Parts: sequence; structure tokens; C-alpha cells
Amino acid sequence: MNRPEREAAARRLMERAPPPLPPGLHADVVRRGGRILRRRTRTRRLLWLLLLAGVLAFTVWALTARPWVEPPSDPTPPSIGW
Repeated sequence: MNRPEREAAARRLMERAPPPLPPGLHADVVRRGGRILRRRTRTRRLLWLLLLAGVLAFTVWALTARPWVEPPSDPTPPSIGW
């Protein structure tokens, strides 16, 4: 099928009347779309909550462990008996 034939076939498809939709399809699609949107919103909120909990846990750990501070050096024992 060459290009003019494809274009003619596409024009014929676009000029035809669209097939009738089954009754109730619009309501089903709207209900399913709303459910998907609510699920996405709930998932996004849960992920933000997990991220916030992770940041909070890291902050508490960093403030208690203080990993940026160098540990104190052990003093050498006294040299007695030389």
C-alpha cells in the first residue's frame, strides 16, 4: 500500500460516522477514571509521608549519633617503671 492509498483509506475512515457507543460506557469510564485519580492521590500522599518519615528518622539519628564529629582519641597509658 503506497502513500496515496493510505491517505485515501485514512480519509474514508475519518469521513464515516463514528460507531455508536454502548449505553452506560460513559458512566463506567468516569467512575473508573475517578477511582484511578483517587488511587494516584493516595499513593502520592503515602510516598510523601514515607519520605518525610525517612528524613525525620535520618535527622534524629544524625543528631544523636553525630557522625560528623571525630571520636575522642584514647590517651596513652602512663609509663611507670622505666
